[in-house]
Amino acid sequence: MVKLVLNFLSCIFEGFILASLIFMKSVEEQLQLIKRGAEEVLVEADLVAKLKRGKPLRIKAGFDPTAPDLHLGHTVLINKLRQFQELGHQVVFLIGDFTGMIGDPTGKSATRPSLTRDQVLENAETYKSQVFKILDPEKTEIAFNSSWMNQLSPAEFIRLASQYTVARMLERDDFHKRYASGHSIAIHEFLYPLVQGYDSVALSADIELGGTDQKFNLLMGRELQRAYGQESQCIITMPLLEGLDGVKKMSKSLGNYVGIQDAPGVMYGKLVSIPDTLMWRYFELLSFRSMAEIEGFRSDVEQGANPRDIKIKLAEEIVARFHGEDAAHGAHRAAGNRMKDGDLPDDIPAIELITASDMPIAAVLNKAGLARNAAAARDLLESGRIRVDGEVIDRSFVLEIGKTYICQAGKKSFARIGMVRGQDKAD
Repeated sequence: MVKLVLNFLSCIFEGFILASLIFMKSVEEQLQLIKRGAEEVLVEADLVAKLKRGKPLRIKAGFDPTAPDLHLGHTVLINKLRQFQELGHQVVFLIGDFTGMIGDPTGKSATRPSLTRDQVLENAETYKSQVFKILDPEKTEIAFNSSWMNQLSPAEFIRLASQYTVARMLERDDFHKRYASGHSIAIHEFLYPLVQGYDSVALSADIELGGTDQKFNLLMGRELQRAYGQESQCIITMPLLEGLDGVKKMSKSLGNYVGIQDAPGVMYGKLVSIPDTLMWRYFELLSFRSMAEIEGFRSDVEQGANPRDIKIKLAEEIVARFHGEDAAHGAHRAAGNRMKDGDLPDDIPAIELITASDMPIAAVLNKAGLARNAAAARDLLESGRIRVDGEVIDRSFVLEIGKTYICQAGKKSFARIGMVRGQDKAD
């Protein structure tokens, strides 16, 4: 009995603390932080009304565990969840173990293969350990959508499917293009946005976060909540983070990514070598510094400060977040060439190598132009003048598809080489 009373009092105290955090900031202050970096808020008037109630809101973001590790592009949404936590709201990190077995059709030109249950669960476990580098585990609710989807009866699933028409589904851009071009659309792909929308019903979400490419699915949640007698969630769409090339979205398949589990030196090296024009985008979406401080950095650059010095601040912050302060302080030496502070080139050229298979270092040096020919590449390797991610390597080293490497040939030749899967034109 005493234990029950203590638990009850603990819940009341925790609720009081959360409510206090919300009341400490005005609706305008909360809205300013919520809208930082956001692409769109739907519907802003509804969001303001929810915030004015002064109660903790339930904030949902879903992630399908389709790969075992995350990159900085994924953290754009997670960072926004952290901001909601700081405002005192309840964050639900939803792992789509059920939707992961369907496969998200967003942006796909063909039906994607489904993952097995074991693959999904294995990836989900790695997600949990990675997200708590950003989120407060004490303030984060982890949910799996299989816990309610597996409980739906066939009749309930039919009711869910009856809430939307095929015509409305085909309004979705990727479905429309595939249908118009004669590419097949499997029936289960229509179920994906329905299930994602139903997740909002099951969680009674007040707000759902997603990338701009998820807008159709996010709106589905609003409609299904109304159909099931709930107040519709608000939607916040976040931009898709550009990769290291500053052009295409960050993607492992394109080799232009920074992985959360990248070694500190590799992570640091990638970030200090991003294009100058990209660093402000990264600061806004990835940094926890205030926008006032970031604008101060921008002013410094406009007045003649070296952009690389500002990128170093960003790189150190990101490395410290995932590897600790000590790793951040020592990362410069591990970031590509073991050279003393200040000697790393300001702009390391980015090169994509399209290849059908992993490639030995000698062939990479030749194709990337870091060696005049194959013979020169062999000479550099034999004399110990080739470094990859700061380490001297030999002829046995192989660069793997889907990874990015900082390569140094001799003292002055550098390249950030992304290994991209595809058919080599020379084959």
